[in-house]
Amino acid sequence: MKLGIIGAGLIVNTLLQFIHEVDIELTAISATPQEIDKLNQLKAEHGFKYVYTDIDELLKNDEVDTVYLGVNNQLHYLFGKKVLEAGKNLIMEKPFSSNYDQAKKLCDLAKEKHLFIFEAISTIHNPNFKKIEELLPTLGDIKIVTVNYTQYSSRYDAFKAGDVLPAFDVNKSGGALMDLNIYNIHFVLKLFGPPNDVHYIANIERGIDTSGILTMEYDRFKVVSIAAKDCGAPFTNCIQGNLGAIYTGSPLFTLTDFDYQLNKKEPVHYDLTGNAHRMKHEFLDFLEMFNSNDYDGAYKLLDHSMEVMKVITKARKDIDLVFPDDSNL
Repeated sequence: MKLGIIGAGLIVNTLLQFIHEVDIELTAISATPQEIDKLNQLKAEHGFKYVYTDIDELLKNDEVDTVYLGVNNQLHYLFGKKVLEAGKNLIMEKPFSSNYDQAKKLCDLAKEKHLFIFEAISTIHNPNFKKIEELLPTLGDIKIVTVNYTQYSSRYDAFKAGDVLPAFDVNKSGGALMDLNIYNIHFVLKLFGPPNDVHYIANIERGIDTSGILTMEYDRFKVVSIAAKDCGAPFTNCIQGNLGAIYTGSPLFTLTDFDYQLNKKEPVHYDLTGNAHRMKHEFLDFLEMFNSNDYDGAYKLLDHSMEVMKVITKARKDIDLVFPDDSNL
C-alpha cells in the first residue's frame, strides 16, 4: 500500500506515531498552503516523497494507490468523493460522513469503481473487542447494555469563551454524538447488529450537542449509550446477560482491557492489545484485506459503517440537529 495523507492536524500526527510499524509506504501528504512549514517538517521526520498544498495535485500522483483522509468532519464527503473519483482507495477517518445519504453515495461509488473504502474506527478492530465477540454467547440472554464515554474536553473552556473549535462547531459536523458516541455505537452495532429503534436526548449549547444520551432498542434488551464533552466521570461499559457480564473501565476507543464474569464465578481479566497503539490493529486489518484483494471483507465492514450512519442520522433528527453540509450531495 502506497499511502497519501490529506490533512496535517491532530489525528494525522496520531497516525504517524505508529504507521512506521506497519508495512505501508508513506508516499505523499497534502494540507493547506498555510500549513506548508508543517508539511515540510513531517516530510523530513517521516520520509514522505511528495508534499502538496492542493488535494487535486496529490490525487494526480499515480504512485499513490490509497488515501487516508484526516480532515474535519464536514469535508469527509466532498474530499472522499474526490478520492474515489480519482481511482484511489480510501481510508476515511471516523465518522464516515455527516449523514447516511452521504455515506451511501460514497459506498456506491466505491463499489462501482471496485475500490477499497474503510472507516478508520479503532474499536471494532481491537483484539479485546474480538475476544468480547467470542465470549458474548456465553452470557446467556442479554438484558442491559450500558456504554459511557464522558470526558471533559480541553476545548470546552474555549467554546464557553466564544472560541468554537471544530469538535464543537455545528458548521463542521461536530458535537458529542459525532466525536465520542460514535465509538459506543460502533461497539454496540458490531456486537448486536442494527437496533429496532433509536432515540436521542442531548444538552444543546450554541446549536451543538455538548453531551447526550442515546438509547437503542433491541427485541430482548435495551442499550443506553452516553457521551459527553462538557463533563467527565469514570468510564463504565457493561454488557449484562442472565448468565454473566462483560465490563470495562476503559473508553471504547482504546479498549485497553476488560473483565469477563459468569454468575457466582471469579472475574477473568483480559488485556490482549500487547500495548500496541490504539490505531495499529485497524491498519493491520486494512492492509491484510488490501494485500489479499478481500473486497468482500471490506464491503462487509462498509455495511456495518452504513448501519452506524443510519443510527447517527436518526439520532440527529431527534434533536433537530442540522449540519450545513447535510444537503451538500
